[in-house]
Amino acid sequence: MEEIRIVKDSFRILVVNPLIDYTKYGIFENDTSLYEWDVPVKKEWEKLSIHEQAKYRTKSIINHIEDIGIGLTSIDAVCGRGGLLRPISGGTYRINEKMINDLEQARYGFHVSNFGALIANKIEEKLNIPSYIADPVVVDEMMDLAKSTGLPKRKRKSIFHALNQKSVAREIASQLNANYDDLCFVIAHLGGGVTVGAHQYGRVIDVNNGFDGEGPMSFERAGSIPNHHLIDMCFLEGKTEKQIKQKIIFESGLKSYLEIQDFDELDRAYAERQKETEEVFDILAYQVSKEIGKMSAALSGNVNAIGLTGNLANYSYLTDKIINQTSWIADVYIMPGENVLSSLYQAAYRVLTEQEQAIQY
Repeated sequence: MEEIRIVKDSFRILVVNPLIDYTKYGIFENDTSLYEWDVPVKKEWEKLSIHEQAKYRTKSIINHIEDIGIGLTSIDAVCGRGGLLRPISGGTYRINEKMINDLEQARYGFHVSNFGALIANKIEEKLNIPSYIADPVVVDEMMDLAKSTGLPKRKRKSIFHALNQKSVAREIASQLNANYDDLCFVIAHLGGGVTVGAHQYGRVIDVNNGFDGEGPMSFERAGSIPNHHLIDMCFLEGKTEKQIKQKIIFESGLKSYLEIQDFDELDRAYAERQKETEEVFDILAYQVSKEIGKMSAALSGNVNAIGLTGNLANYSYLTDKIINQTSWIADVYIMPGENVLSSLYQAAYRVLTEQEQAIQY
């Protein structure tokens, strides 16, 4: 695929974050969000192939952009959320045929984020603009030592909120008048899953696998639990493999303690059952603080700053508890939210302005 090079001062970038029930997209220019919208996914699309669903999701975005009156020819590039690919280093990747084949065939597993590159690629074909993904969840920069376990043939995997973690680390570095590649951070993403990464000079050398539920509990994951409890679930409670995975990955954590299903219900629980909710926050804060301590040790104590991000970072009671236990390590910065769209924009912008070179997958 021939590289498309653009030389100009201002860039208008389309960014795409596919979710299960809708596709979130935004149009950014000069660090400003011009427009953001959620385009619903029709129920009948769920039965389609990955390729066909990507086609319909793309068409719905294009139609919506035309309906709101933004000229398609004004868009300079498109960047989609990265999906489940082979383990790769962090950075902004040019979408190519090999990437598309891996995602369409779900060669490394299927997740709704797989649609990000597929949609971006189809938009590239229609508009003749470059398409990218950035820092997908499979970013693997872990030290070999960090992957080792007590079983020689069982290795830890790097699956985490790479996009938001690296974006937050870059923002903190900017506030410190430094470059991300020159500093060390511990970044904790607190959301449906919790991942805490040790960032050393631009590389995440260790991080818990939040996709599988390793590490602290989260909004819906059990986190690491004693081995004998897991063994009992497998052999003594008569649960199937599917039921066990459903329980520990999607039905544990805050959801289980507070008997809630989503973040709106968490808001209501905090308003109506404040003491009970804060007691659960105490558990989460303690576990996250311990993980921050572990990752600080992975950095040999050389930590320039700690970052707290993700949707749960909006709760000051929770973040205050974590700060109280970890601020002796380094200053703590709170940057709530997932920040997917703005992070995708920044990644594509760095490439277009030649601050960073796009990587070939």
